Amino acid sequence: MAEAEDVDYTLRLEPDNVLLLAWDAGARIEAGNARAAVDAVNQVAAGNRYPLLVRMANASHLSREARDVFIEPCAASRIALLGENAVDRILVDYQLAAQPAPCPTRFFTSEAEAMAWLLEPDQQSDDRQVKDCQTGRGGSP
Repeated sequence: MAEAEDVDYTLRLEPDNVLLLAWDAGARIEAGNARAAVDAVNQVAAGNRYPLLVRMANASHLSREARDVFIEPCAASRIALLGENAVDRILVDYQLAAQPAPCPTRFFTSEAEAMAWLLEPDQQSDDRQVKDCQTGRGGSP
């Protein structure tokens, strides 16, 4: 869990070695708290790479500047974005089309499906995307 008092998300490493980042209900995601979340992910990972589950459905706003932060490479080996509905999916699809993710990234409305994808062994096509993630060249699923 991040230590700052004004943090509007929770972050923890789950027992199955998946990082879970959950935004608080109504959170406005701007560049500052986006940067804090990415830095916290890197700090918790301590030089390792982990799959990352992001519960994003409760956030009320995602700024352009925050989206720019989220396309930078971090300790995530792949990212599952968990939303609630078709509107969340449209926003994520638009974002991924406009700015490729730094590693394999997919949207889900089912946490079970998201976890299954995060924990499945990397397939050959994902191996290339993870390399791209590590070098910062990006790559979208």
